[in-house]
Amino acid sequence: MQLGSENRDLPEKEQSESGDGFLQEVLEKLRARIRQLNSSLEEGAREVEEMHEYYWENYSEMDQYGYENFDNQQALFQQMHANEEQLKLKRRFRKMLDSPYFGRVDFIYEGEEEAERFYIGIGNFSEKTGSVPLIFDWRAPVSSLFYDYDQGPASYQAPGGEMSGELVSRWQYKIRGGKLIYGFESDLKIDDEILMAELGAGGEVRLKNIVRTIQREQNAIIRNTKDRILVIQGAAGSGKTSVALHRIAYLLYHNRNKLKSSNVLVLSPNSVFSDYISHILPELGEENIREMSFDLFAYRELRGIAADCEDRYDQIERCLADPGEQENCRNKQSEDFVEALDYYALTLEEELVEFTDLSVRGYSMDSGQMIRLFYGKFLDIPLLSRMEAVQERFVDEWETLRGSDLTEEELAGLKEKFAAMYETRDVYTIYNRFLKQQGMDSLPDVPAEQRKLRYEDVYPVLYLKYRLFGNSGRKEIRHLVVDEMQDYSFPQYTILDKLFPCGMTILGDKAQTIEEQEQDVTAFLPGIFGKQMRKIVMNKSYRNTVEIAEYANKAAGISGIELVERHGAPVEEKSFSDREEALEAALPWLAEQENYETAAVIAATEEEAARAASWLKARLGNSGFDLENRFSYLDRDSTVFRKGVTVTSFYLAKGLEFDRVIGIFDSGKTDGLYRQARYICATRALHELHMYEYGEKGEEETR
Repeated sequence: MQLGSENRDLPEKEQSESGDGFLQEVLEKLRARIRQLNSSLEEGAREVEEMHEYYWENYSEMDQYGYENFDNQQALFQQMHANEEQLKLKRRFRKMLDSPYFGRVDFIYEGEEEAERFYIGIGNFSEKTGSVPLIFDWRAPVSSLFYDYDQGPASYQAPGGEMSGELVSRWQYKIRGGKLIYGFESDLKIDDEILMAELGAGGEVRLKNIVRTIQREQNAIIRNTKDRILVIQGAAGSGKTSVALHRIAYLLYHNRNKLKSSNVLVLSPNSVFSDYISHILPELGEENIREMSFDLFAYRELRGIAADCEDRYDQIERCLADPGEQENCRNKQSEDFVEALDYYALTLEEELVEFTDLSVRGYSMDSGQMIRLFYGKFLDIPLLSRMEAVQERFVDEWETLRGSDLTEEELAGLKEKFAAMYETRDVYTIYNRFLKQQGMDSLPDVPAEQRKLRYEDVYPVLYLKYRLFGNSGRKEIRHLVVDEMQDYSFPQYTILDKLFPCGMTILGDKAQTIEEQEQDVTAFLPGIFGKQMRKIVMNKSYRNTVEIAEYANKAAGISGIELVERHGAPVEEKSFSDREEALEAALPWLAEQENYETAAVIAATEEEAARAASWLKARLGNSGFDLENRFSYLDRDSTVFRKGVTVTSFYLAKGLEFDRVIGIFDSGKTDGLYRQARYICATRALHELHMYEYGEKGEEETR
């Protein structure tokens, strides 16, 4: 993110109202409280040590009934608990030293004349325990004034009843390292850092009015609580991810008695993206929203069916190397393919099962009775789990008649006999037969420990497994966030619908797909989620400058996007004879980091990115660049997003944003996925974009 102005650059009125004096006061009192906590923790540690010494010195002389021993243990536990609570408090206060608060409301109580100021932060902070907070927790009742109301009549529910009055102003702040970067007054809560920077700087009135219009539209999405499934189709740079995550913060605030951060799950494309978005929600404080890669979940679910699964990135690299692979991959992710799989599963009802009479110690169940149970009473149970229900009926009847239980050996033998009535329960084998029936290439016929599924087969196989065996939904998850929705396929959404019967926020951009053409999943989502789904389109692009957005949209043939007039440097296009010459040209841009926090070098493939990273690391290291803290190469195994210079492939950069981006591509590769690679690369740049091609030497061109 481009650094905003320091407080000294704020307009005079905003400096006087921004609370800079209050900020210094709070920081001093935070430091004082931390010093007190340090002393208290030291004393508490001594108390624990003395209790341990007393216990071991006097253990043999304690009363025979153990009362003294019990009292000592209780005192020890209480002291250790007190120490733990103080340590948590210290951690929170240390975190607040960086940014004590992010908001403020000025509120006049009914019947009063002067407004009271309430500062909002990640937690309560009082000068001493029991006194009125200087900073209020974002979940405190009074904080609803900040989240729920525009200027005008307002109220909040206090422990003593409803408190009514008038909200006269709302302020938002960006504080970093204990310094006020900017502050601005807003008639509604602003949730996007670039928009906050625009409002916090001395800009033209027209642009500020546009920004406020955008924020009203975003606020309507953030505050939406009536639609169970909200699908946000947003153009590149429309702020959809920021809006979605702030919507989660809003839902957590308003449902805090029922919805905890542990009940929210974010499906993210990779661990780096998860780390990147974890810093977007300052309101969550120390709470952590759960995140998961849907791919890793699928791979775990397929253990026993296959020994290994190809990941999404291997598939992308295959399609880059051989564009013909793309069509086969697309076919297996289609609605038609799933419908054919459903029909095939129905035909298995009779093909996979052959009933035989069973008898155990004088009690028999004939095949006719089994058929009636299998296709009648237990028809709702998935096919490959249904025989277990028939077996349980057999056992119940035997034990009821005999008045005793079957032995473990008899139960194990019975289980084998019922399982043997299936011709096979191997989902891999069943899926392979389906592929042959469809005239497609079958999977290798190898033992389970040698099987490796290609990525395009992973979700069809998982879907078939759930279709035949059933699944247990994740009921502990009460809200699901799906980002990069355009990269999820029909079978994936069908599985998600079964696994997560909860509210969802689904977001993405149909143009930013890892496909040769845009993927509008909203065309089939209503068929899966029904009337509970609402689609919202965010068509205003502002996070990229106009120059970058126009360049990217033209390259991808995209039109109809509304661009907010946020201007920056022209896009630089250059051609070079080889990759090293292009990287050489990038060095000065990467070494100069005074005005920017993040820069990226983005290539098409993993191999190209790795070679670029190795070359740049050597050259930057020779110039004294801080490689340890300011340079990183992101591959599929990376887990942390760091500021500074990042080198990666276009598909791992998806969802991330950088102040400055340098794209380095082979000029001879421009079709299919390579075209998408350039588009995604361009849209990752917030403020500056340099597009370098290497191959045949060409003329330098700057747009």
